[in-house]
Amino acid sequence: MSELRASAPLLDAYLSYCESERTPFTIPGHKQRASRLDAGLGALVDSDVPLYGGLDEIKLTNQVLRTSEGLAAQLWGADYARFSTGGSTHANQAIILALGKPGQKIAIARTAHRSVLSAIVLAGLEPIWLSPEIDEATGVPTGISLATFNAVLDQKPIALLLTEPGYLGTLSDLPTLIAKAHEHRIPVIIDAAWGGHFGFHDDLPRHCIQLGADALITSVHKALPGYSASALLLAQGKYLNLARIEQSFETTHTTSPAGAPLASIDAVRALLQSRGDELLGDLLAHVNSFKDRVQAEFELPIFLNTTDFTPDRFDPVKIVLRANQLGASGVDIERELGAENIRVEMADRDTVVFLATLADSAPEFDYLAQVLISILKKLQQQPRPSATALSWSIVPTPGITMRDAYFAETEMAPASAAVGRVSADLIAPYPPGVAVVAPGEVLTAQIIDGLAASAAGGVRIAYATDPSLSTYRVVK
Repeated sequence: MSELRASAPLLDAYLSYCESERTPFTIPGHKQRASRLDAGLGALVDSDVPLYGGLDEIKLTNQVLRTSEGLAAQLWGADYARFSTGGSTHANQAIILALGKPGQKIAIARTAHRSVLSAIVLAGLEPIWLSPEIDEATGVPTGISLATFNAVLDQKPIALLLTEPGYLGTLSDLPTLIAKAHEHRIPVIIDAAWGGHFGFHDDLPRHCIQLGADALITSVHKALPGYSASALLLAQGKYLNLARIEQSFETTHTTSPAGAPLASIDAVRALLQSRGDELLGDLLAHVNSFKDRVQAEFELPIFLNTTDFTPDRFDPVKIVLRANQLGASGVDIERELGAENIRVEMADRDTVVFLATLADSAPEFDYLAQVLISILKKLQQQPRPSATALSWSIVPTPGITMRDAYFAETEMAPASAAVGRVSADLIAPYPPGVAVVAPGEVLTAQIIDGLAASAAGGVRIAYATDPSLSTYRVVK
């Protein structure tokens, strides 16, 4: 019996639908009885319930989605909330489309996810890139400095868009940046895809709405136990046009949203509201115990920790293994873990990222520690100096606008002849999906050599027209 059902209207609607007798002559075409046609297909789709004619009447008579979104806005302290079945990608695109007119500029952290860059193309806005500061000891990006933001204010950005926390768990000095932006009446939008758990336990950083930001986008399926591609968009109306956001959200969202992702957002909201402090306290204890157990086997520090950074500038739930401290390859560690049926979120030469959430318990952490210690001892060699991954170290060289490059005539150029050409592709190691080069930027020897080295080291390179990287799609 679900303890959340009474306080989660969408979850209750989903469960009620599945419990009822019905004869639907509506979409979806499987009618929740595809098992009549094939057992495997039925197992896949027969629990799929739509919003229209499922969680609510086709005419949305009960307004159950709006009720649930209102509860989320209230919990996070926002004026506006929308649930998305298209992930943070959709929410990013919706809010960026709502910011301004083609040709206007927005200040954006270069650590932004590719969905932000695609939104810039859709909206016709121009990015003012903000490069992160890098921690010398760990090689990790630590966020955007106030000085970096101050340096671009004379370009009159209409918004500041940051990715907080970053993929490795670090955070900018958000209160200072938000205050400075608001001095100039500039709204601050935070892509907090990896920070949905923030603000619900005293030992975690506060979420950005609590810090005064104007919009928060988070993936309910990343750090929280939501359905795949479920996301939450929250906004304040002082510096943002909420009606325009609503228009942009509907323009870019599906007109046939699946019920399960929506219901999961509502259920996760109810879970955080009723048990967030307790569950996050347990998770923090599990993560700290796991790190201590593994670290005790090695002399040099092998994890990123809150003590490596300024207070409130690192997510203490994030598990980032510094493979370079062991002289091992993160990709080799990932491969060995995979042989034990343990999957990791990301691995490159120097780093392995493990995602821990509320759904993990002591036995999973115990098993991971046992297996990981054995693997690390087997692969350990002489430590290497910390290096900054390619995604964090490239300073872009603009050639033409991203939108012009997107619509330009293009051709394929051999890698040996591509240096100095303008890229027509967005190319990024994935994860984390942070662009090394974006459409309209000049391909440099650092980019081409770095991408080749990353691929040779076992990192997946995404979105290139030629995945082999022997050729590059460039503007004619």
